[in-house]
Amino acid sequence: MGIPFNKPFLTGDETEYIKKAVESGKISGNGEYTKKCQHFFRERYGFKKCLLTNSCTDALEMTAILANIGEGDEVIMPSYTFVSTANAFVLHGAKIRFIDSREDHPGMDEDKIEEVINEKTKAIVVVHYAGVACDMKKIMHIAEKHNLLVIEDAAQAIDSYFTFSDGTKKPLGSIGHLGCFSFHETKNIISGEGGMLVINEDQFIERSEIIWEKGTNRSAFFRGEVDKYGWVDVGSSFLPSEITAAFLYAQLENLENIQNRRCQIWHQYESGLKRWGESMDIRMPHIPEYATNNAHMFYLVCKNIDHRDKLIYQLKEQGVHAVFHYLSLHKSEFYKDKHDGRHLPWSDRYSDCLVRLPFYYEMEEDVVVDTLTQTLL
Repeated sequence: MGIPFNKPFLTGDETEYIKKAVESGKISGNGEYTKKCQHFFRERYGFKKCLLTNSCTDALEMTAILANIGEGDEVIMPSYTFVSTANAFVLHGAKIRFIDSREDHPGMDEDKIEEVINEKTKAIVVVHYAGVACDMKKIMHIAEKHNLLVIEDAAQAIDSYFTFSDGTKKPLGSIGHLGCFSFHETKNIISGEGGMLVINEDQFIERSEIIWEKGTNRSAFFRGEVDKYGWVDVGSSFLPSEITAAFLYAQLENLENIQNRRCQIWHQYESGLKRWGESMDIRMPHIPEYATNNAHMFYLVCKNIDHRDKLIYQLKEQGVHAVFHYLSLHKSEFYKDKHDGRHLPWSDRYSDCLVRLPFYYEMEEDVVVDTLTQTLL
């Protein structure tokens, strides 16, 4: 038996669409498949403006430029996140104010945000861990009160929603001023590498296109809005090739099927492991009442690091590849001397105790459940 942590799922149309893109004679960015993908997201989720990127990292870096982040500015974000969330802003000279995780969920503790806001704060970067929403109503209220930009790192959050008190649901990535998504091969919808920037405020739309097109007004030129294009702002080569976009479009056409299967796996994990977890003092994922579950991952929170490492080892011995996740960024080799010294115990707890179970479309989740329930810790 051998169950990897992840296995990319192919719908069957990826190579056909890539072939069509190649035969079209245009495989650089912003062609037919790029436009199809961006139209899909606008139509399905109501995003105001979408720009495909080479990665979620690229999308985050674009937000740093759009936010005019510079030396001396401060940006608030969780410590329990991937390094790209912070790098995008550190590259422009920002100081990061890290926020602890919640006790009931690895996402950032919204109640800790205001205590680090000062006159240098420019933005709050929200990370929807495991595709589960942070309390966006609370965060947007804080941002409005202090005149701050909100950037949603929705890398894991495709097809996930926040529910407001009146019952209205809004897709993650559409609530903050800017949103960023990932289509890395470990995500629900994939293109190998790949990402997307979502622009929800009119004030950022024109400049986002310029930044996306290497600092030129090339997009406006191709729409016939200017008679020539040139260098008008900073930017970089953020847009992906048509080969990436063609692969992604095949995935998007099968979004419902992929999501249904992932939700089935998630719920089978939950029902199959609930009693075992309680007996082992292992915590299952928590979904707040205002959040939906897009079945991005299924994780366990063990008692301590030794407990976690033993579980990973025992599963590996049985051919099941489970993995830990982030290491607290405030304790990283790069940033530990730059951190302001606050103790962030819950971020550290998840760094030490969280383990992710294998999760992919074609997996045999019952085998993992059986292996775990027979594991002696």
